Amino acid sequence: MRQSSCRALALTITVLLHFASGLSSGALGQTATPVPENAQASRYGSGWECNRGFRRQDDTCLEVKLPDNAFLTNSSYGKGWDCHYGFLEKGDQCLTVQIPTDAYLDPYSGDRWRCLRGYRQSNAGCDLIKVPENAFLSDNTPGSGWECERGYRATQQACVKLEVPAHAYLTTSGDEWRCDRGLEKRDQACAAVQVPENAIFVDAPYGQKWKCDRGFQMKADECLQIKLPENAHLNSTGNGWDCNRPYQLRGDICIMD
Repeated sequence: MRQSSCRALALTITVLLHFASGLSSGALGQTATPVPENAQASRYGSGWECNRGFRRQDDTCLEVKLPDNAFLTNSSYGKGWDCHYGFLEKGDQCLTVQIPTDAYLDPYSGDRWRCLRGYRQSNAGCDLIKVPENAFLSDNTPGSGWECERGYRATQQACVKLEVPAHAYLTTSGDEWRCDRGLEKRDQACAAVQVPENAIFVDAPYGQKWKCDRGFQMKADECLQIKLPENAHLNSTGNGWDCNRPYQLRGDICIMD
């Protein structure tokens, strides 16, 4: 009994040693890819990555050639460097941003410039914006850089005063006028809207200024009462009609198919 137990224990030990040997050889097989010079094992998963100051090219790590006025980035891909604030990348160099008179360095990009308020960018630099009389500097008009004061309208390079007729008012924009309620624009004046019988005034900025009452239909400058055919009803506008279901329109009558 004791001998069989010893044989069983010996067999178990042999199997365990063989299994452990297989694990060891498998682990060595997984690390077959060598880490090149100036590199280290990847911090994320398998593989490797170049050290700071080197960038990957195929299976090697080449030293980054850092130009003047540049700094190393944390990426092992790409060029591996960026220009300092106030410098612009040109090929393999970082050149000082040349800021013209009446301009400043863009704080967001750090590699371009913008004109000061009151100046407009041109090929030569920053040109002074000439603001005409009765106008003010404005960022809302990128073309001219200025807009007219309320009550004036821009005409080429000047601000012309609006002539507001009687019974009219300036709009919110301040560069046009509209007639008071009940009036409409005719040439450069405001005249009363002629509302026909069986109609109401409509305060619309453009187009027709009146609308027929429900049950009436516009014909020329009048509102005529709608004569409903048999099996029909007024539509949603109230100024026309449709056939009742299941009748169908045939000419001017509603019939059953």
